[in-house]
Amino acid sequence: MEKKDTGQGIAAPEEENKGKRLEFYIGPVGSAVPILFFIVWAIGCSFINISTEQSLIVGAVIGLAIGLFLCKNSADEYLEALTKGMTQSIAAIAIVAWFWAGTFASILQVGGLVQGLVWLGVSTGVSGALFTTITFILSAVFGTAVGTGYGTLVAFSMLMYPAGVLMGAHPVVLLGAILSGSAFGDNLAPVSDTTIISAATQETDIMGVVRSRFKYCIIAAIPACVLFMVFGGTGVDVTNSAESMALIDAYVNPKGLILLIPFVLVLVLAFRGKNLIYSISWGIITAIAVILIAGLGTVKDILYFNVEEGVLEGAVVNGIGGYLNMAVLIMLIMAGGYLITVGNLMAMLENAILSRVGSSVKKAELAIWGLVALLNSMMSVNAAAEITAAPFVNSIGKTFNIHPYRRANMLDAITAAGGFVLPWSGGILLGVSTINGLTSTYDFIPKMTTGEVWFTAFHGWMLVIVMLVAALTSWGLQYKGPDGKPCRTNQLISGKGR
Repeated sequence: MEKKDTGQGIAAPEEENKGKRLEFYIGPVGSAVPILFFIVWAIGCSFINISTEQSLIVGAVIGLAIGLFLCKNSADEYLEALTKGMTQSIAAIAIVAWFWAGTFASILQVGGLVQGLVWLGVSTGVSGALFTTITFILSAVFGTAVGTGYGTLVAFSMLMYPAGVLMGAHPVVLLGAILSGSAFGDNLAPVSDTTIISAATQETDIMGVVRSRFKYCIIAAIPACVLFMVFGGTGVDVTNSAESMALIDAYVNPKGLILLIPFVLVLVLAFRGKNLIYSISWGIITAIAVILIAGLGTVKDILYFNVEEGVLEGAVVNGIGGYLNMAVLIMLIMAGGYLITVGNLMAMLENAILSRVGSSVKKAELAIWGLVALLNSMMSVNAAAEITAAPFVNSIGKTFNIHPYRRANMLDAITAAGGFVLPWSGGILLGVSTINGLTSTYDFIPKMTTGEVWFTAFHGWMLVIVMLVAALTSWGLQYKGPDGKPCRTNQLISGKGR
């Protein structure tokens, strides 16, 4: 079968999910053992404060090794499945987003944008909880423009986070605000991988899906903003603290604000429909030019061949090198998630759920919500969970004539949130890794663990709750009319109750 073209270079999910079926000694449940082991390992590491990328990589490898001994197939067939899972395009897209966004943010950081933001905060009086709330809003706008939650997370963690900590924002809640904005953008952006996957797998148009999901995003964002205003500050007025002001003075430089030019350029290009790589590449080029022309840094700060010590140094190296371990970890997690599909666990779950749904549309939507939530709790890469759940959502949705927009929204909202709310989710692992990497540059930033931050991703949790309420009450439920347009009554299929 020819691959579907989603318009963004992403292969059709059902194509990537095809592979030789694997059988396990304890049945289809055995296919979930590697990923479940990883989750338990990640939780344990978090509790004892050693939740580093290296420790998580070890857990993922051990989990996959356990799967080998549970699998009835040959070792070669098991290895083939792992390889196919690791090389799915979704993993490559995430890794490329990190490298580009990380390089861009690292260059802006070297040029002094963080110092400029601190100066702006001091000058305007934006500090504490207000700074946290504004960070959520700005990261949501940026994420909607560039279409990558992970890229947004990297950029704002490297730039807004240090400034926010200096300005009295609560460190843990501030990261929660950045995670929330990343989830918002991942869910709403027309060019987001999860948006494209949700529309393509439910066989509908992207812009129609985006328009229909706007209400869910906003309704979840309003209480999130309230929570950030309540819990987003430390309660200390930094402008009245001599110690805080002394620290702030060391990181104040209004000249760094000139680097908002490349930052805004990236937004403009993204809103005009340019893809992530194109937009950020121009941002990187412009940032380098501004830094050199304005005297904010030198070529050595950006890229330096240190022949004497035999190393490559500079912002570009830091921007890419900081995410190499995360790239390996994500590929291993993708492999574990892929085993669930080829191990026939999804088919078993689908049959079990359908047998209990009966003729109730409300039960059908609750089943969709439950399965998508379950898969996102098991697979820390949200796009991978979405790909796995998509065929089930499409099948049950068509059975009950639920409109493709509604199916895509149920699928995507929970998925976009799922990648940024659980301690072992890719978003939180990436965010904590980025923040901890900044501690060598900014000594005022505290080390963080994944177990501290997951409950502060308020927008993600609100989005999950909003979709649960929608399923329970049938709010926003629309059916597919004879002309394919959304309608409030189920005109094509009779006998399906709510």
